[in-house]
Amino acid sequence: MAENLELDLVEISPTANPPVCRIVDYKKFLYELKKKQKEIKAKTAKVVVKEIRMGPQTDEHDFNFKLKHARSFLQEGAKVKVEVFFRGRSIVYKDQGEIILLKFAQELMEFGKVEKLPLLEGKRMIMIIAPKKAAV
Repeated sequence: MAENLELDLVEISPTANPPVCRIVDYKKFLYELKKKQKEIKAKTAKVVVKEIRMGPQTDEHDFNFKLKHARSFLQEGAKVKVEVFFRGRSIVYKDQGEIILLKFAQELMEFGKVEKLPLLEGKRMIMIIAPKKAAV
């Protein structure tokens, strides 16, 4: 039948009993399959991670400035990676770094939730905040 119609016999579901085949133009079938996969890929959400760096002795004005930026990033739907970087001997002030990060998370409670609590990795303490889902 496929040869009479000058089309191709395509096996759709080989695991079914009996196997399912369809008479279609194979080139067109492949084109539509790629088109569907491209559409599915376009619909997936891309995760954007914005980074904010501070020191253990960050001043109140700088803290509020960075907080404002983090708030706008979360409203755009991006994750925020907040990092306290310890230079030289400032590694002694680990507790200050953790306090700054927790205060940062506290200020952003209405815009995002903490995905990863403060964790010391080498000379930096990192915390990740994910945006809250907007009520639709």
